[in-house]
Formats: sequence, structure tokens, C-alpha cells
Amino acid sequence: MDQQQTIKTLNKFLQGQYMGIHAYAHFIKHLQHSSLKDSFISIQKDQENHATIISERIQNLGGTPVTSEGLIGKVEGQIGNLFKKDNTEEEIIKHAIKGENLYGIKMTEDLVRDKLDEESLSIVHKILDKDREHVDYLKSLLHS
Repeated sequence: MDQQQTIKTLNKFLQGQYMGIHAYAHFIKHLQHSSLKDSFISIQKDQENHATIISERIQNLGGTPVTSEGLIGKVEGQIGNLFKKDNTEEEIIKHAIKGENLYGIKMTEDLVRDKLDEESLSIVHKILDKDREHVDYLKSLLHS
């Protein structure tokens, strides 16, 4: 596997992690229910930890990790800010599930397919497993 390709792919994945961190910050700002807010803060901390893990992997491969979600991520973030400020907690949870599923999991699976060495792929798969746990937890909140 080409090391430069791995670094490039991991940096794109890292940009996605930053998008998730910022999306959760936006959600947290609009949540009133303290235990739900605490749950979202916990998920955001997981994403920050994932960003650190990926940054370290990129550095170990001799690359320089990105430090933000990039221009496309910023534009998407601004579009996301257009969602109604008076969304219910249920709507916020649904937005978070959609973000985790579509951007966090599905797009990452497409992004990394055949583009990472085994160790990097293993790291990404562990992160995706945690993202799936987040989705399951968020879905459980809708049914409680």
C-alpha cells in the first residue's frame, strides 16, 4: 500500500472527525436536557479521542495531520447551522444519527476501501465500531 495514499486518506478521514466534533458542539449548544447534553458531550469526547489517534497514526507514517475539517467541511457546517434553532431534542437526536450513519460510517467505509495499510485500516475499523455504538445508543434514546 502506498504510504502517501494512506496519509492522504487518513487526513480526509480526520477532516470528517473534525466535522463530527463541530456538529456535536452545535447540537450541544441547542440541548437543554442535562443528561442528554452529557451524552452528546461524551460522544464528542470520543470523536476528539479518535481525531488524536488518527493524527498520531499520520505522524507515525511521516505525514502531517490536518487540523480542521477543511473548506468543504466548513461549508457543510454552515449549511448545517441553517437548521431550525428550535428543533426538539428528538429532532436533534435524529440529525445526530443521520450524521453518524451517513458521514461518519458510510462515507468512511467508501473512503478507506482499498486505500489503507492493514494497521491503519484496523484503527479506522475500531473507530467505526465505536461510531456504530453511538448510533445504537442514539436510537435507543428515541425509543425511551
